[in-house]
Amino acid sequence: MKAVTWQAPETLEVVDVPDPQIEEPTDAIVRVTSTAICGSDLHLYGVLAPYLQSGDVLGHEAMGIVEEVGSETGDLAVGDRVVVPFNISCGHCWMCRRGLQSQCETTQVREQAKGAALFGYSSLYGSVPGGQAEYLRVPQAHYGPVRLPQTGTDERYLYLSDVLPTAWQAARYADVGDGDTVVVMGLGPIGQMTARSALQQGAERVIGVDLVDERLAMAAAHGMETVDVRTVDDLPSTIAEMTDGRGADRVVDAVGMEAHGNPVAERVIGATSRMPKPLARKAIETVGIDRLKVLHQCFDVVRRGGTVSLSGVYGGMADPMPLMKMFDKQVTVRMGQANVRRWTDELLEVVSREEDVFDVEGLATHRVPLADAPEAYRTFRDKADGCIKVVLTP
Repeated sequence: MKAVTWQAPETLEVVDVPDPQIEEPTDAIVRVTSTAICGSDLHLYGVLAPYLQSGDVLGHEAMGIVEEVGSETGDLAVGDRVVVPFNISCGHCWMCRRGLQSQCETTQVREQAKGAALFGYSSLYGSVPGGQAEYLRVPQAHYGPVRLPQTGTDERYLYLSDVLPTAWQAARYADVGDGDTVVVMGLGPIGQMTARSALQQGAERVIGVDLVDERLAMAAAHGMETVDVRTVDDLPSTIAEMTDGRGADRVVDAVGMEAHGNPVAERVIGATSRMPKPLARKAIETVGIDRLKVLHQCFDVVRRGGTVSLSGVYGGMADPMPLMKMFDKQVTVRMGQANVRRWTDELLEVVSREEDVFDVEGLATHRVPLADAPEAYRTFRDKADGCIKVVLTP
């Protein structure tokens, strides 16, 4: 089969790899009909190179048709149309029973001291071949895959794999409630859907912050107030002026380690990723840092007693945090990988309605064949050609 493979930092190739096979009784094989490029895939593209091997199959946002099932996959059947959550969880362990599927103890990658295994996301998370391919082996298929209606476009359901549950959890973790003012930092795909989720969860106002014209325009078209950071000298003062001097009730960081604004951190991260792999891994795991300008701004713009929710991925082990400010302002902070299956039942009901409540069918700006994935990654990374979200068709 054809698959998108990592070969070297910022070098991907679509090549022939062996077709996946049933390896465990709880496995299923899915023929992928749509898959997408995630912002966190860009971390693999460069930053997390020390944890990848040439030939690793990427991708963790996929859906398709079940082609084969193992003997212990419950009522999952050949021919079912499914979307596959990006984290691999069993549904019955101590963590899964408590709605913490991203910490599943059955698939936990203990040798790396990480949580549940993820599709297509390096040795840190189990080196499980990903979904940017023609076929995907799905472990724990008795629980993970979400069965879908046979009708409707793929893009109505594709984002249940990651984008929608991540965004919905980000708003839930921010404790969004009726009448709240919510600031969303970063208006990529997660930020766009977080803003829409916050409105669905009762927010009165959502203020989106970014510096890319197309992202700002998309947010404004969906009822958000927007702040272009290129046009303001002091973001905290700007948000204070918009909120009676108090600050936002809830703030979501939907940017993570790719934030702009710290050239020193950018050089350190770039140099680390080019070191010999054993040295690079040691550096990342002990003295790694992130670009933190956006995260620190979250604590500047949130009101006293407010909540900051982190959905953007960070990887630094030695990141300095403004603890005096956080403590003095009595800020609540929640974060973590999305517990996808915790949210998919309620989200499937919403996206299955006749009205496209979240406008998921309008999120993708680029739809290309799988063969064009390497160029699509570059376009997405560079935010070129108005690119906000890429969907690949095998």
